[in-house]
Amino acid sequence: MLGEGDALTARPQSLMFSFLGVYVLGRDTAVYSGSVIDVFARLGVTEEAVRSTLTRMVKRNLLARHRQGRRMYFGLTEHAAEVLDDGRRRVWETGAVNRDWDGAWTLVGFSIPDSRRSTRHDLRSQLIWAGFGLLQSGLWIAPGVKDVAGILAPLELGDHITVLTARAFEPTETADLVRKAFSTERIAARYRAFLDRWDTPRPLPSAADDLARQLLLHTDWLQLVRQDPHLPAEHLPADWPAIRAEQVFRALARDYAPSARALADTVLDELAITARPDLTSAEVG
Repeated sequence: MLGEGDALTARPQSLMFSFLGVYVLGRDTAVYSGSVIDVFARLGVTEEAVRSTLTRMVKRNLLARHRQGRRMYFGLTEHAAEVLDDGRRRVWETGAVNRDWDGAWTLVGFSIPDSRRSTRHDLRSQLIWAGFGLLQSGLWIAPGVKDVAGILAPLELGDHITVLTARAFEPTETADLVRKAFSTERIAARYRAFLDRWDTPRPLPSAADDLARQLLLHTDWLQLVRQDPHLPAEHLPADWPAIRAEQVFRALARDYAPSARALADTVLDELAITARPDLTSAEVG
């Protein structure tokens, strides 16, 4: 079990995304719920919490049920595969340090009536997720050219929103945009907390094994990069902690992978997906 000082604050669903991304994504396989429960017990997550998480993810079209005999297996839906693949790209391709910025910004301005307050909240959440910061009332910016069509389409905002790309011109300085729209100290503090946890000779010594450490590491890191707006490195301090944090993550991920995979092979009961999923049963067996 994890000690109190080692435990992460990750929700079971965040841990589930990490598990699915490492052990299910791209494999045309489903995993038996009982074996998922066994894996998550190593993380201090209760059976009840695992079953509840699986059920919620089915309802959200992230998982599909596949029955074999009395056992229920869970595989990825197309939607879940897209979400997980986006996370994979952020971790392994985009990375934590933006050294290739070309000076362009994406601007999103909106004015949504109070009658659609929930839509306004959803839009703000999606913009933050996509790396936007609030520059001034109703105007959000993000470094680079962002494809926001996928964010906007489900919200049906019509004329309530404007999307532009632009560059800073005098008297506006790029450094001022970064300072006004983004809390760089808050971002840096998250990376320092990651380093405090993982940049040690023996990270999380009270974790059950390397499978538990691997899933905790991936969850911690993915939460970090998803909250990072990927600001241009040239406008950040030379000792920006994301640089060291990314080195630590990649080294540990590489070190944990063989032993974690061997442990997972002994625990996971997998089913090759060859039939239509069972979408009618409410059971998580």
